[in-house]
Amino acid sequence: MSASPSNAMNLAQQEAVNYLHGPCLVLAGAGSGKTRVITHKIGRLIQMGMAPQRIAAITFTNKAAAEMRERAKGLIGKPAGEVLICTFHALGVRMLRANGAVLGLKPQFSILDTDDVTSILKDAGGSTDAATARAWQWTISAWKSAGLNAAQAQALAANDSERLACVVMARYEERLTAYQSVDFDDLISLPLKLLREHADVRAQWQQRMGHVLVDEYQDTNATQYEMLKLLVGCEPDGSRAAHLEGDARFTAVGDDDQSIYGWRGATLDNLKKLPIDFPKLKVVKLEQNYRSTSAILRAANNVIGPNPKLFPKNLWSDLGEGEPVRVVDADNEEHEAERAVARIQSLRVEGTLAQAGAQYREFKDFAVLYRANHQAKPFEKALRKANIPYKVSGGQSFFDRAEIRDLCAWFRLWANNDDDPAFVRAITSPKRGIGHQTLGSLGVFASQYKLSLFEALFSSSLAAVLQARAVGSLHEFGRYVNDLQFRAKQTQDAENARVFLTDWLKEIGYEKHLHDGEETEKLAAAKWSNVLDFCDWMAQRCGGQIDDTAGVTTAREVKNLLEVSQTIALLSTISERENDQNVVTLSTLHAAKGLEWPHVMLVGVTEGMLPFKLREQAADADAPTTTAGAQEAGEAHLQEERRLMYVGITRAQRSLAVSWTKRRKKGRELVAALPSRFIAEMALDKTTAKEDPREKLRALRAEFAARAAAAPVKT
Repeated sequence: MSASPSNAMNLAQQEAVNYLHGPCLVLAGAGSGKTRVITHKIGRLIQMGMAPQRIAAITFTNKAAAEMRERAKGLIGKPAGEVLICTFHALGVRMLRANGAVLGLKPQFSILDTDDVTSILKDAGGSTDAATARAWQWTISAWKSAGLNAAQAQALAANDSERLACVVMARYEERLTAYQSVDFDDLISLPLKLLREHADVRAQWQQRMGHVLVDEYQDTNATQYEMLKLLVGCEPDGSRAAHLEGDARFTAVGDDDQSIYGWRGATLDNLKKLPIDFPKLKVVKLEQNYRSTSAILRAANNVIGPNPKLFPKNLWSDLGEGEPVRVVDADNEEHEAERAVARIQSLRVEGTLAQAGAQYREFKDFAVLYRANHQAKPFEKALRKANIPYKVSGGQSFFDRAEIRDLCAWFRLWANNDDDPAFVRAITSPKRGIGHQTLGSLGVFASQYKLSLFEALFSSSLAAVLQARAVGSLHEFGRYVNDLQFRAKQTQDAENARVFLTDWLKEIGYEKHLHDGEETEKLAAAKWSNVLDFCDWMAQRCGGQIDDTAGVTTAREVKNLLEVSQTIALLSTISERENDQNVVTLSTLHAAKGLEWPHVMLVGVTEGMLPFKLREQAADADAPTTTAGAQEAGEAHLQEERRLMYVGITRAQRSLAVSWTKRRKKGRELVAALPSRFIAEMALDKTTAKEDPREKLRALRAEFAARAAAAPVKT
C-alpha cells in the first residue's frame, strides 16, 4: 500500500487509527466516520506488518459486516479478503465448528431459528400456547446472555414463574444436546465456555487474534464482553496470559449515547468496565459529524444533554446551519400521515432548501421513523393514496417465508441428520404419505431409546411398533436424505449447484406442492419465484460469486453445497434483493440505527409512545427497596428512550421534521395526547418550530399557477 491510510482524516480519526499497541476505546458520535476509522485501522495494522489473518473486525449485523468487508477491500485490496470481518454470532460458529468437539458438538451441528426454538419450548413445557413459549424464550435468552445455565438460573429464580422457566430451560438444553443443535444465544455462550474451560483452545485463539476491532461496542452484552476479554489475552481470573507479550490489543468503537438495546441484554456496564479492566486504555473521542447540519446536531445535543455521561462529548459539524428543525402537530394519526405526505411532496416540488438542492428530491431520500411497528399503517395508506412508492423496513425477512423455511429444513437435515425440527419439516414438506400417527410413534420410540428421529427410523427394533408399510416409507425417506447428503457434498461451483437444486425440486415435486397449497395461481407463482431466486442465490454462493455474508469464510471461494447449507441459519436477509430501490422508507427507530437519509420525519412523538410508557408496576408500601428498584429501572428506561430519540434525530442529513398528534388511538378509542417531553428538550427556536406542510404545498401550487398564467403565450 503506497499511500498512508491516515490521509484525509481529521486529527482524532488519525489518533485512533495510529494507536496500535494497546487497548483503545473510540467514542464515535453519530455520523463521525467510525466505519472509516475501522477500515483504515485494518489497513494501518497490515501496513505495519501484521498478517491479515490475525486481524478480526466484529460487528452486529450481516449487513454491517458486508459493508465493512466491501470498504476494506476498496481501501486495502486483496489482503482484506484474509481479514476476519464478521458478526459475533458468525465468529461463534467458526469457533464451535473448529473446537466444539470438546463440548460434545459435532462440526455439522445445526443452528435453530426462532420458530424451531418456540416449537421445542412448547414441547419441553407441555404447552400448546405460542405466547407462553415466547415468554419462556425471552427469559431463557436473558439468562443465557447473562452467562447462566438452567442450574445457575434456578438458584436465582425469584418466583414460581421463573422457577417453571428454569425447569423448561433444563429440558430445552437436553433436547438441544440430543438434536446436536444450538440456538443464537448459544453461539455466544458456548464459545465463551470453550475459552473459559479449555486452556489449549483459549491459547490457540489468543495467538490467532493479533488485533480485535469491535464495532457498535455499546451494543455488547455481558457474555460478549467476557468473550472479548478472553480473546484478547485475559485469563479467566483476569490476569494477562503468560504466553502473550505486551498489552491487550483491541479497538472498541462505540457511542454510549446510541445504546438502545437494553431490552435484549446490551449493557453500558461494558463501557464502564473497560478502563477498570484495562488501566492502560486509550480513549479517543470522534465529535466531528459529517452527516448532519448544525441545526439538527444542536437539537440532538440538547435532547441527549439530560442523560448522565460516561464520557462527555459534543457533536459539531462544518456543513452549515441548514434548515431549522420543524415541529408539526396534527389532530390524529391519519392527519399526521397526510401532513407527512404533504411534506414529502412540497420538498420534492420546491427543491430550494438551503442545504437540500435538486439532488435530494428522490423518493429514496425520505424516511418516516416511528417507535413501534403498528404506527406504520396510516402512513402506508396515505402514501398509497398519493401514489408514492415505499418500503417498510424490518418487515418479513425473506428467510421467514414458509417456502424458504421448507427448503432450509432440507438443507439443515443434509448437514446434520440429528436435527429433529428439520427432520419433521422436511418429511412433511411436501407430504410423502407418512402421516402424523407414524411420526408420533417414531417420536415416542426415539425418546424411549434416546435417539434422534433419523437414527430411530433405521433401528431394527422399529418394526415392533410400526407397520411394515410405514417402516418402508421411513426407510425410503432416510435413504433419500443420505443420497442427497452425499450428492450435495460432491456438488461444487455455481452451475453444478444450480443443476442439482433444479433436479432435486423436481424429484420432490415442490412446485406442485406450492400450487396445491395455494388458493390462487398468482400466489403460488410468486412463491415459486422466491424458491428459484433462493436456489440461484445458493448456487452463486457455491461458486464464490457472492461473498459469504455470514462471515464464516473470509474470502470468496468455491464451496460445496453441503458447506453452504451449514451456514444457512446465520443469514437473515438476501441483501442483494434490496439494492437501489427508489422508494420512501418507513422504519422503526431501532431498525433505522446505522442508516441515514437527507430528509427524516420522526412521527408519533407523544408522551407514552416516545418515551414509551411501560406498564405501571404496583408499588408495595411495605417494600421500599422494591419501590426504589422500580424507580431506578424507570429512570434507566427513560434514559434509553432519550437515546432512541437521539438516534432518530441523528439519522437526518439535511432536514428534520418532528410530528405529534393531539389525539391517538388506544385500542378502539381516541385518547388525548401530549407532545413528548423530548420535543421541549430539543430547545428549538420558537419562531421557526411550527409548520403546516399542506399550506406550504398549496402556496407553492398557487405560485406555479400564477407564473404559468403570467407567462407569455407562444404563437
